[in-house]
Amino acid sequence: MTISEKTLQIQGMTCSSCASRIERTIAKMDGVEQANVNFALERSTIKYDPEKVTVHDFEEKIEKLGFHVVQEHVNFDVSGMTCSACANRIEKRINRIDGVSNATLNFALEKLSVDYNSSQVSPQDMMTAIEKMGFELLPEKDAEDKIDHKETEIKKQKHKFIISAILTFPLFWTMVAHFEFLSFIYMPEILMNPWLQLILATPVQFIIGAQFYRGAVNSLRNKSANMDVLVALGTSAAYFYSLYLAIEWVNGGKVGHPELYFEASAVIITLIVLGKLFEVRAKGKTSQAIQKLLGLQAKTARVVRGGIETEIPIEEVIAGDVILVRPGEKIPVDGEIIEGNSAVDESMLTGESIPMDKAVGDTVIGATINKNGSLQIKATKVGKDTALAQIVKVVEEAQGSKADIQRLADRISGIFVPVVVGIAIVTFLIWYFAVTPGDFRSALIPTISILVIACPCALGLATPTSIMAGSGRAAEIGVLFKGGEHLEHTQAIDTVVLDKTGTVTKGEPALTDVMIADGFVEEDVLQLVATAENQSEHPLAQAIVRGVREKGVDLGNVESFEALPGYGIQAVVNEKTILVGTRKLMREHQIDLLDYEVSMENLENEGKTAMLVAIESKIAGVIAVADTVKETSKEAIARMHELGLDVIMLTGDNTRTADAIAKEVGISHVIAEVLPEQKSDEIQKLQATSKNVAMVGDGINDAPALATANIGMAVGTGTDIAIEAADITLMRGDLNSVADAIMMSRKTMRNIKQNLFFAFFYNTVGIPIAAIGLLAPWVAGAAMAFSSVSVVLNALRLQKVKL
Repeated sequence: MTISEKTLQIQGMTCSSCASRIERTIAKMDGVEQANVNFALERSTIKYDPEKVTVHDFEEKIEKLGFHVVQEHVNFDVSGMTCSACANRIEKRINRIDGVSNATLNFALEKLSVDYNSSQVSPQDMMTAIEKMGFELLPEKDAEDKIDHKETEIKKQKHKFIISAILTFPLFWTMVAHFEFLSFIYMPEILMNPWLQLILATPVQFIIGAQFYRGAVNSLRNKSANMDVLVALGTSAAYFYSLYLAIEWVNGGKVGHPELYFEASAVIITLIVLGKLFEVRAKGKTSQAIQKLLGLQAKTARVVRGGIETEIPIEEVIAGDVILVRPGEKIPVDGEIIEGNSAVDESMLTGESIPMDKAVGDTVIGATINKNGSLQIKATKVGKDTALAQIVKVVEEAQGSKADIQRLADRISGIFVPVVVGIAIVTFLIWYFAVTPGDFRSALIPTISILVIACPCALGLATPTSIMAGSGRAAEIGVLFKGGEHLEHTQAIDTVVLDKTGTVTKGEPALTDVMIADGFVEEDVLQLVATAENQSEHPLAQAIVRGVREKGVDLGNVESFEALPGYGIQAVVNEKTILVGTRKLMREHQIDLLDYEVSMENLENEGKTAMLVAIESKIAGVIAVADTVKETSKEAIARMHELGLDVIMLTGDNTRTADAIAKEVGISHVIAEVLPEQKSDEIQKLQATSKNVAMVGDGINDAPALATANIGMAVGTGTDIAIEAADITLMRGDLNSVADAIMMSRKTMRNIKQNLFFAFFYNTVGIPIAAIGLLAPWVAGAAMAFSSVSVVLNALRLQKVKL
């Protein structure tokens, strides 16, 4: 049993009893040998068996006790990796450093994310440790720098390929001589000269191929093996055996032409470099979502400082600056309108194509477009705090995180190379001693082919490229996955629980019905009601006022006003006494409401709040207010049913109203009259029946339920997007996004499985074919390069998904 030791910095302890409680709780955990908590240093030292318990388990336990484990977070760009085996080694090495609680490396993004205790380890310590392994950790660049870095890398690979191809082509031409059916093609005698072949092959082997030797040496030095080991072994065997044959040919009197394999090693290296070029280009395309988001941002802002209008780079804007935005311009940062009014196109954030009217006091979002009016805006959020920056951050984090299925692929690729080397050695021995006894040449060819075709690059790229492309495409349609694991788990959802207010409905009540008694004029009644209700702050009262104003009715004067909690209101307007409220209110004032009992019940059965109106002690009619259903809710719920999902509405509203709304949108299962704190209990009841539950709410009132559900989806339609409240943020406030999220998850997981199939198919089919001698080394090199490219190209199909 291996015992590890970790030290955690803890915040929140107020006395020694706190330390004792933490110490006792940790000590009781399975796999913990010893736990000590120092109250003075606010530090815990734990000795444990890493096979039974992890540092993450300790952190969760301490957090549940009400304390906080202090963590720093740093991101690095990683250079020098050639395959997923390299990534696995780096990740394992960083995770073994004392003070690091969690490190995740994304091979496709070449990005390392580390959570660590700054009192034990520093980023420089990590950089030094990885440098000793032959790789390099660099402080994370911003997204635009990364794009430039990708372009530089593409140019570098392109130059390598061009030089390699020029040198390799004559050698490849000699391969024609090996095929009898191509014997009619002219073959210059000089190309068959071993020394010319040596001159052409050597730069390819040791200059273009130097990266493989460096990688192999670093890998073996660290007692592991990666793709570079396979390529270096295979091509070196072909190269040095050819060199031996060339020397033998000279010593033998230069009779005929020796059967050399310089072309095999050179073609393999050239094809792998070509594959890397395609791979780098394709991997760059998987990050297009971030590039598109960054492209939405304005580059400059026109600010007023000291009464002087100046145009400055957007990076120099600070909170509190007054910014001028002309018609047709992009709004630079998040802010509040202090002068002017306009229509603002917010489609980049909400997906709503109709511009939103904005006036003084309204908030605006950076990167949205001011359509037709001049605005003065006070900057409230700048830089990394803006809504767009937060979106970019979430997409980057999702693309950089690992799904569970990727961890399995990583474990397989970690042991794959040593196994392949073993298979290659066994194959060589079988051929040399049994199939063609004593024939070194015949035994070498299948050995080289096995070493080359078995490189695990495709296996390492299979999952991260799909996660990158899938989460990027999801962001474009307004669905933000917080991490790759959430993108993976969403596909398993079978039950969707919807909050009613603000999710199925618009979240703000509206005037829906007006019924006027005989002897009264509608405009006069509405004027009196709205004038009275304008004195109230109640949401229903404000809905009535808005509705009446939209009808073009002006308000009058209020002589007196009284709110009657639980009943309604009483007021004197234009010298007339008016009552608006419940049946109880009318009965207390001996007002006959028999004629409207049926109308009241019908309106309530439709999910509306109905209010009686009396003027001068006579019933004047009924008005109804309702939280109206979003136009897209019915269609979205129908889509969920088509996906085979069980849809449930969970609300605190009364059963009659909830049933009416549910019936309107096509929901058959309703859980009503539930308090906010009880919603998580209802989620747990569903989970107890083996349901995989997604909870959809506003991310604030529904936070406990969102956290309890297998997947929490927060509806966010403003600048304060509820990113931290849930696993997924639905930016468009449209329930169609729920179906989009589940479909995107399913398509991404299907894509990952296709990629893994491709990766395993090449190896499981290619290795035995190579072992029996039916696969030429250069064909093996082409197949290996094609496997990586095909996996990345398949992942890129996700960027074209239409939902």
